[in-house]
Amino acid sequence: MAEAVAEQPKEAGTTAENPEANQPAKKSGFRLSSTVKWIVIPLVLVAMAIGGYMFWQYSSVRESTDDAQIDGHIYPVSAMVDGTITDVLVQNNQYVEAGTVLAHIDPRYYEAAVEKAQGDVGEAAATEKENRAGVPITSINTSTQLSGAEAGVEEQTAKIATAQQQVAAANVRLTTAEARVREVQANTVKTQSDLTRMKPLVDKEEISRQQYDAVVAAASEATAASDSAASQVREAQEEVKVAQSQLAQENAHMAEVRARVAATQSAPDQLAAKRALVESSAAQVQQKEAALKQAQIDLGYTVLRAPVSGVVSQRNLEVGQTVSKGQSLVAVVPLDDVWVTANFKESQLEKMRPGQSVEIEVSSYGKTYKGHVESIAAATGARFSLLPPENATGNYVKVVQRVPVRIFFENGEDADHRLRPGMSVNPTVLTQ
Repeated sequence: MAEAVAEQPKEAGTTAENPEANQPAKKSGFRLSSTVKWIVIPLVLVAMAIGGYMFWQYSSVRESTDDAQIDGHIYPVSAMVDGTITDVLVQNNQYVEAGTVLAHIDPRYYEAAVEKAQGDVGEAAATEKENRAGVPITSINTSTQLSGAEAGVEEQTAKIATAQQQVAAANVRLTTAEARVREVQANTVKTQSDLTRMKPLVDKEEISRQQYDAVVAAASEATAASDSAASQVREAQEEVKVAQSQLAQENAHMAEVRARVAATQSAPDQLAAKRALVESSAAQVQQKEAALKQAQIDLGYTVLRAPVSGVVSQRNLEVGQTVSKGQSLVAVVPLDDVWVTANFKESQLEKMRPGQSVEIEVSSYGKTYKGHVESIAAATGARFSLLPPENATGNYVKVVQRVPVRIFFENGEDADHRLRPGMSVNPTVLTQ
């Protein structure tokens, strides 16, 4: 047994009797380790360099952020009139087409308002028609009255001229008769004087009775002529009075005619007033028609319709509920018009441009969508906040700001409309 134990190290070739036997083996192992080191290490370094270069090349043309979410339009449907909900035809998360009736507001009050407005329009239209029909009649009457008044003035002027001529002729005849009276009176005085002188002579028979009778006859003729001349004067005076009276009447008629002319001259003003009344009536018709249109619009608002095609959300109405004007009742979200709003750091915008391709990773579905940069906001998100930061306090600390970037999906990427506004996404912009 001891021999066996003593022989065991001998077989291994590690005894002191043969120390050289182990030496070649040690040198061979040293050479293998050095070879591996000088081959593997450079390979690892090269691999790391290549990997680093590839990672740098990959990351240098990409900018990504996890501060991003899906945005979309939300169309609120509000009550435009006051009233009571009579029926509700949709439920939350129900898809509806544009124009679909969502609910009704009690329309009876607004139907009555439309009927009243229609009656007002009919009454105003009838009034306008009546006033408009009176304009031609007033115009014709005005023209007729004006023409008649002008003709009356001319006729009366002629009558006055005739009366004035008659007065002048009567005055001439009166003057002539008065001259004749004076002449006859002078002759009568002469004959009476002759008769007074001859009567004593005939009594003394100094002259013949025949001469005396001739003087008496001449005195009688003179007296008769004087009476005749006086009668002619009285007739002429009567003619003058009649002519003057006629002239006074004609002058009075002329005053009446002139008054009618003055009244007729105001007829154009009356016609203008009539036309103004027609215009006022037309304006009243327009006002009533506008009121009718407003009533019809209010009646149309009793039917609540979907403004766009989309999914019904936030339904806040029930049958019997009283709503007021401006109250939000339901919202419709169109799922075919969504985009991404990504808040990139300002240091990431150096190479970012509209139109660049974007890979959009949606964690909810584990799917990546394709898109492109549509636009970059005009200011940082902080500037649009309710209380923008104030950095003029003296203890300014620079904070990297974020700028909203709008990203659109490529056509057909969300054909099944699985994306919802508000979902978180991780967009990566390919800057080259």
